[in-house]
Amino acid sequence: MFKKLTLSALTALVIGSGGAMAAGDAGHIEDFDFSFEGAFGTYDQHQLQRGLQIYTEVCASCHGLKYVPFRTLGDPGGPSFTEDEVRAYAEQNFEIFDEGLDDFRPAKPADHFPANTGAGAPDLTLMAKARAGFHGPYGLGINQFFKGIGGPEYIASLLTGYTGEEKEEAGTTLYENTAFPGGWISMAPPLYGEDVEYADGHSTSLHHEAQDIAAFLMWAAEPKMMARKQAGFTAVLFLSVLAVLLYLTNKRLWKPVKYGRKDEA
Repeated sequence: MFKKLTLSALTALVIGSGGAMAAGDAGHIEDFDFSFEGAFGTYDQHQLQRGLQIYTEVCASCHGLKYVPFRTLGDPGGPSFTEDEVRAYAEQNFEIFDEGLDDFRPAKPADHFPANTGAGAPDLTLMAKARAGFHGPYGLGINQFFKGIGGPEYIASLLTGYTGEEKEEAGTTLYENTAFPGGWISMAPPLYGEDVEYADGHSTSLHHEAQDIAAFLMWAAEPKMMARKQAGFTAVLFLSVLAVLLYLTNKRLWKPVKYGRKDEA
């Protein structure tokens, strides 16, 4: 039985290692450090706000966030805007087609970010989860338990992975990218560095911008991550206390029986 368990564990490690190497062959994924990684990591409110700014000013022209309601921008653990800030952001930046009015109107907090199908680009709501895998630090997969699923690392690596080389195939311009599987992507570089001007004076280098938008997209895909972590920690703490109490209760209940038999002997 022990031999079978050992062989199963070794097989799992080999498969995990193979998956990691396969991801490495597909493209180079850089290991970025995000504040939300790890069992006790949390989203950086200011980073999420900067990422939202990049999405609004750069990414929204081609990509939508159709599963994200505007009101969640004010939720705890997210960008944490006030109710007035959420309303102002929605009204000033987006228009929603109202079937009742048969016309466009300014967006409201109850609306979702609009879909963007004009450019044929994918929706970004679940991109961080869709690109999850053995990304980030390569290894046997155990790193993901501590560092996270790897989607944000892929996104940030993709945005910083353009080499500047181009080629044309079948009338389509392709751009060389060290993180994209196959090495060539049809999306032109969306970020170059200094694309936006942050209100908090944070650096707008390409790497910082890439990390900010990747963190925001991780929040878009997992807005309740912090609540789940807190619930998980509470459950583990409760189970630990319960285990100790059960152990002490068991010893107390069986003590008379155990020592009673010794006295009889």
